[in-house]
Amino acid sequence: MDGGAAQVRGVVDVVGIGADGWGGLSGAARAALGGADVVIGGRRQLALLPPEFAGERVAWPSPLRPAVPGLIEAHAGRRIAVLASGDPSFYGIARVLAEEVGPEGLRVLPHPSSVSYACARLGWPLEDVEVVTLVGRPAGRLAAGLYDGRRLLVLSAGAATPGEVAALLRDRGFGPSRMRVLQQLGGEGERVTEAATAEEWPEAAVDALNVVAVECRRAPDALRLGAVPGLPDAAYEHDGQLTKRHVRAATLGALAPAPGELLWDVGAGSGSVAVEWMRAHPSCGAVAVERDPVRAERIARNAERLGVPGLRVVTGAAPESLDQLPPPDAVFIGGGLTTPGLLETCWDRLPGGGRLVANTVTLESEALLAEWYKRLGGELVRLAVAHAAPVGGFTGWRQAMPVTQWAVEKPYGEHDGATDGVTTDEPTGRDSVPGADPRAHSHRTAPGATT
Repeated sequence: MDGGAAQVRGVVDVVGIGADGWGGLSGAARAALGGADVVIGGRRQLALLPPEFAGERVAWPSPLRPAVPGLIEAHAGRRIAVLASGDPSFYGIARVLAEEVGPEGLRVLPHPSSVSYACARLGWPLEDVEVVTLVGRPAGRLAAGLYDGRRLLVLSAGAATPGEVAALLRDRGFGPSRMRVLQQLGGEGERVTEAATAEEWPEAAVDALNVVAVECRRAPDALRLGAVPGLPDAAYEHDGQLTKRHVRAATLGALAPAPGELLWDVGAGSGSVAVEWMRAHPSCGAVAVERDPVRAERIARNAERLGVPGLRVVTGAAPESLDQLPPPDAVFIGGGLTTPGLLETCWDRLPGGGRLVANTVTLESEALLAEWYKRLGGELVRLAVAHAAPVGGFTGWRQAMPVTQWAVEKPYGEHDGATDGVTTDEPTGRDSVPGADPRAHSHRTAPGATT
């Protein structure tokens, strides 16, 4: 829509405002606010309006997102403006509003974002910076973005965020990383702290309106974690129930995660496949199903430590525990293949184009996978890994148990009942199904927006 046009009744104007307040707004933004019957926003943003502003002011309640439909409906027929921080389309309220009224029902008038200001002050190219928001999100998600040499800008939840970031960096082996806090960007109270490492970070008071800049540096003795699947086994807490590194890399390759997709990791063990699926892209979601409560708790710890605290853990046996889950885009079965109804349930819940990957080391489950492969096609492979090990005074190869892997993509338009005639009445063995306790949120639930 035309950013300079007068407000149109029935269209919600979304105006970005910075720490410079009313004085920093464009003429179009001032006109949009001045022509509104009601302005909705956070208390901090509403306080930036001039005293002579005549329209009704309505503060967002908390939690914000569930309140949006009701507020829009309550003011139907009035000229509505929404006041937001910075660029409303960047981790802001514009996304939520677009989902509610449709993109054609919005006119967005952005202000420079805090990220743009921060890059300008630091001399960092905007396109080279990774942005992580901790507004309404756990600090643990920052861990997924920690790589040697990377520059991060962290959108803070408040004055406590810089200290939380420093503590996380120390805990994850990135204590040498250099940090700066940029406060009240664009306003009269703008201030940028002197750089200090996370190890030396002072406990000084900072403004609640801040952005944390991090230049990542890994400690020499810290475990190196790459950006692709196949993290070292030592990255995980486990009791031996772990898809090992080389097999895990092949498994994630077969699952082929894409942005926004949801994985079921059934018989999750230590949760390594689900964790690395979610690390593939920030919008990827996963549900780890594990029947052993101790292992389920371990999965949650692994997820938090490796930067994906949003991994949902379900404690319970499959296939019963799968009934209430949102439909997956891909399914990995790492245990319990011979459980009656498990493969059928997973296959039937997959949409067209969905992928199913199953691994096993037992002859009984291998025979079952061969039967399914014969019926539905896909790719059936055997993965063999050997490690060099001492043999007397020499070195030889120590062979790990071979893993049989079946990977298949469901055809579009596949009907239920495609599994008729395939049975899974073998007794369960090592492939027992785990399951568990709901934690975090499915990626199907959009995160709360900042205002």
